[in-house]
Amino acid sequence: MNAFIHPNAKIGKDVIIDSFAYIDDNVEIGDGTHIFPNATILSGARIGKNCRIFPSAVISGIPQDLKFRGEETTAVIGDGTTIRECATVNRGTASKGTTIVGSNNLIMAYSHIAHDCVVGSNCIIGNASQIAGEVKIDDWAILGGGNLVHQFCHIGGHVMIQGGSRSSKDVPPYVTAGRDPLAYAGLNLIGLRRRNFTPEQIQTIQDCYRIIYQSALNVSQALEKIEAEMPSSFERDYIVSFIKEGAARGIIKGINV
Repeated sequence: MNAFIHPNAKIGKDVIIDSFAYIDDNVEIGDGTHIFPNATILSGARIGKNCRIFPSAVISGIPQDLKFRGEETTAVIGDGTTIRECATVNRGTASKGTTIVGSNNLIMAYSHIAHDCVVGSNCIIGNASQIAGEVKIDDWAILGGGNLVHQFCHIGGHVMIQGGSRSSKDVPPYVTAGRDPLAYAGLNLIGLRRRNFTPEQIQTIQDCYRIIYQSALNVSQALEKIEAEMPSSFERDYIVSFIKEGAARGIIKGINV
């Protein structure tokens, strides 16, 4: 079949490896995965079950980081993830040791996920998006095509970011974001409803962001008000902890700020 498969590679059951694919040493591929022609799977790749790696994608390439000294690191791809043509996922560095892309993601063509990133599950990374090193993207986030995400940024869960955007600050969960510079543009109501968030949950999220973005308070004061006046819930606590953990970088501004 003209594919190269290193004899030490661990290949699961019912894996399809098409012609001219390259499977390196120190690679693991889970059951039912399909490696398409000319895909390149390099040392350190850990690919889950029922994934699809399309032509010319490169998984576990050496990091584009001058601090990298050849240390043994990994790139982990969760079950059911699709990586389309010419997309690249670099392995980790000594900083974290691994790059992680979770389960049931769609990484579209020509996208790049750099060293030590952590991408959750059920995410969509649009065509030609470029994710810099040590970025974290939480579950159910959607980045439109051509997004640029600055290193160390954190993209919250259930976020929808407009195509062609540049993210240099954290994007908090449950929101839509757009314009240049990137700004809060309301809740991702369509996504939340599709995922069966209740009206009460959506109202809690709306109340949090009304205080953060539509009051005269700074972010620290807004968080204090939210914690003092709103009862604890998963959604409230996720928003508050997300913003507190990223205080050094800060979150995107409101649309009129």
